Amino acid sequence: MTPKARLQALYKGDSPAAYRFRYGLLAFDLVTVLFVIVTSFLAHPPLVEALDAVFGVLILTDFALRLWIARRPARLFLRLATWADLVAVLSFLAPIAGEGLGFLRVLRTLRLLHSYQILRRLRQDFPGFRGVEEILLAGTNLTVFLFVMTGLIYASQVGVNPEIRNYADALYFTVTTLTTTGFGDITPMGSWGRMLAVAVMIFGVSLFLRLLQVLFRPPKVRQPCASCGLLLHDPDAVHCKHCGALVNIPTEGEL
Repeated sequence: MTPKARLQALYKGDSPAAYRFRYGLLAFDLVTVLFVIVTSFLAHPPLVEALDAVFGVLILTDFALRLWIARRPARLFLRLATWADLVAVLSFLAPIAGEGLGFLRVLRTLRLLHSYQILRRLRQDFPGFRGVEEILLAGTNLTVFLFVMTGLIYASQVGVNPEIRNYADALYFTVTTLTTTGFGDITPMGSWGRMLAVAVMIFGVSLFLRLLQVLFRPPKVRQPCASCGLLLHDPDAVHCKHCGALVNIPTEGEL
């Protein structure tokens, strides 16, 4: 097997090694987000700057490998996650570009979690995942949106707005805006800041309502009916409510 074929098997394959590799990428993404949050409170000593470079090189290497194994590399540049990776690379390797933009790296976590292979593996590895899948995905969507908007607000307001000094301030403003609480103790400056606040209110409320919907409606599990294709069923369903066919929902025998 050629090196390119091996990489394709790791990134897109269905083997245990491929799943471990993608879990590793997911863990790396989460570590990167944590690193960006923690370092926003630091004065950026030489060690932090060195780690910035390490993260930037790792992200750039991963991006180059994905570009190499892609059947149609040009299509990658039509995806939001691709541009998020490029912005993250710039923010880590060239801090002048704005370290807050590195928070767009969290979009990569959303892409990995939403991939078919990762979802299927999570269902296999964690029996309880099937019952809370919709809640986790809705929560992830909202969390990613919060992190991305917090990063954009931080990058555009820090150094300009004296009320926003770190990610905690930017996150506080994002949450109060999303929930329409609006205490008024922090206000964005400039047209760009106000447009970001508008985006938080419009799109954030939608994602928040979606999370509330899946939290408080009766729980469902994803199991496509072989006859009619109905996807969502009650956890203890034996027959499809739509067509009456038998449905085979894997359980551990207890509800």
